[in-house]
Amino acid sequence: NNMVIPIHDDANVSGYGAYSAARSAQGLALARNTLLPISVPRIGNLSYGLHPAFGTGFGGPNNGLHELWAQQKMAAVTNVGTLIRPLTRLQYQQGISRPRQLFSHTDQTNQHQNANSELVMLSGWGGRMSDKLTISANPNRLIPTISSTVGTQIFTIGETTQPVTIGAAPTPLANVLALTGFNNTPVSVARLNALTEGFDYDEQDLIAASNGIHRQAIQISRSLNNTAEVTAVFPNSELGNQLKQIARLIKNRDVLRVKRQIFFCTIDGFDTHTGQLNAQTVLLNRFSQAARAFYDEMTAQGIADKVTQFTMSDFNRTFNPGGTGANVGSDHAWANHSFVIGGSVLGGDFYGMNTSNGTPFPTLVNNGPDDADSGGNARGRWIPTTSVEQYAGTLARWFGLDAADMSYVFPNIGNFQTTDLGFMST
Repeated sequence: NNMVIPIHDDANVSGYGAYSAARSAQGLALARNTLLPISVPRIGNLSYGLHPAFGTGFGGPNNGLHELWAQQKMAAVTNVGTLIRPLTRLQYQQGISRPRQLFSHTDQTNQHQNANSELVMLSGWGGRMSDKLTISANPNRLIPTISSTVGTQIFTIGETTQPVTIGAAPTPLANVLALTGFNNTPVSVARLNALTEGFDYDEQDLIAASNGIHRQAIQISRSLNNTAEVTAVFPNSELGNQLKQIARLIKNRDVLRVKRQIFFCTIDGFDTHTGQLNAQTVLLNRFSQAARAFYDEMTAQGIADKVTQFTMSDFNRTFNPGGTGANVGSDHAWANHSFVIGGSVLGGDFYGMNTSNGTPFPTLVNNGPDDADSGGNARGRWIPTTSVEQYAGTLARWFGLDAADMSYVFPNIGNFQTTDLGFMST
């Protein structure tokens, strides 16, 4: 609710007045004159603003993600969240089709990553896309189609394929996937030669599997000994280093024999029950700097239109604040805004299904028509109008997933009439 904020004064579509009235008294509202204005053609003459932290890139002020909005390389999918099927406020209050374990960090994170709010799934939609695309897109790959800089996550796990996990920068790629125990001494060279000579023996069952793993490891290690470095300057932050390593892998895609890749990285710390204003400013600044540096590197590589960054979270936070003053924060809620960045993004606009006010932006009223809560204790937990499946399905279609494979990757996508939100060019 502090990432994308109405600047306009139209009371019918929840303007700045509604936002300020709900948050100013407890100290959680951002001043209107600090917001970074954005145009939103879909909503006509109503104006909105981004959190001021989006104005700062690693190159300084006016070099962050806000600039990409004006260049139409960044868009927001608004009021998106976990759903089993489209859900009205009345249906929610009657207990119909509620996602499992709402407002739980772990469960809602998992549901964003596995794209199933009805059943527990141990694979993710990124991994299942890898299942379907690995053979057709990357038949001669040296590494898996999907990679993670933060260990194995549900998003990256397929039913038949697995990810590779890599360490973040500043560790060089040659060291990240290097063979250990082989340091060019006579003994280690003899050991490596014995290992590779063993590949020539007849292979059966476990021996074949073991040989395959060792053979691939040696190929990867040798291939990355002389990799090309990125040219953009990345911030020395956790997210900046993760995105830098991903950019390195993309730059060396020919060496690694991959044509289609999926990557997963994270930035944590948004569980802001207290101290939200300062914490969000720091975190969103880091996101803006790192994501902008990554976009600039893709531009330098000449593939900005072939690479798309997108965000996922567990949930938005309550519109109604918790606490007051310097310790003011907010609590677990539901529908959130997600950002999509890249040269193929039809940017500079809002996307998603309309809410109660006829726009994809929620009505900012506690106990209002878009609030899951009701009565005097309502805190503003917006009911999603756009599902994870609709959001992710749009990205998957752009990425090259066949229509026939959509239901494999997104088991509940048939519950939603619109499966392409239109924010990606074809």
